[in-house]
Amino acid sequence: MTTPFTSADAGAALWHTEGMHRLTLGDFELSAFSDGTYPLDGGAFFGVIPKVMWSRKVAADDKNYVTAGLNSLLIRNGKQTVLVETGMGNKLSDRMKKFYGQPAKLLENLSAAGIAPEDIDIVINSHLHFDHCGWNTVRDKNGNVVPTFPRARYYAPEGEWQYARKPSERDAISYIPENYDPLVESGQMTLLKGGEEIVPGISVETFRGHTAGMQGIVVRGSQKPHPVAEGATRVGHPQDSYASTACYISDLMPTAAHIDLTWGMGFDLYPLDTIESKKEYYARALPEKWLTVFTHDPHVPWAYIEKDEAGKMVAKEAK
Repeated sequence: MTTPFTSADAGAALWHTEGMHRLTLGDFELSAFSDGTYPLDGGAFFGVIPKVMWSRKVAADDKNYVTAGLNSLLIRNGKQTVLVETGMGNKLSDRMKKFYGQPAKLLENLSAAGIAPEDIDIVINSHLHFDHCGWNTVRDKNGNVVPTFPRARYYAPEGEWQYARKPSERDAISYIPENYDPLVESGQMTLLKGGEEIVPGISVETFRGHTAGMQGIVVRGSQKPHPVAEGATRVGHPQDSYASTACYISDLMPTAAHIDLTWGMGFDLYPLDTIESKKEYYARALPEKWLTVFTHDPHVPWAYIEKDEAGKMVAKEAK
């Protein structure tokens, strides 16, 4: 069952305060986990879109800050546990903490669900901005940077890593080398060209716009019967209305408020490419009824995107 997401939901409770969001997609069980929320300037979040328009969808405080989420996706198939994105982590500088705080809730929320760092087999980063790969590493008691998920194989876009080594002055603050360089140097992180299948049914695709190398993570479930965990919602089977594909689209559409073609972030390095990448995504996602997973939406972790009778994009939350 789905319900339309409207501007009235802007004042709703944060999704991660209402219990775990979990569903099955063919052979996969998907669970949404949060690293917390942080304040973000509304103008930066919505770029050239006037406040009189975006404020109908998202509430801002008297300083023009909106609440942004830090959403990770946990994928399990009974054999492997895959974590997509690792949030902001706990290694921000004092200067960055003044802007963003230090939510650092991901490990706590995973632990509450009975998931330890050692349980993670694979970590996938859509790109290498600090709010997407912060928990890749932690500092041990001696101050050394070590993998947070010691058994995991890490994956990230090669183009992102190459760019992060010498970013522009405009976005240098977005990259924290301690989040990824030690993993590349040790060989624990594999750098991807785009289009690779990480495990059967989970692949990556490049969606240029926010950065040149950002990748979406596509999960394709089969039509085989799959046991549903207690409390989970089943999607992606012949008797259901929706197909068996989900995509963690990352910052191409960070929230349900960004689903219109021209609604992008001020952080996008290539805003015209963002529009083209959305067109490419919708060309498949709409007719095939993909589940879209949002990286920064504090109220809606995932939704189905459709066109209404007027041709406007509408997000229908998966319940």
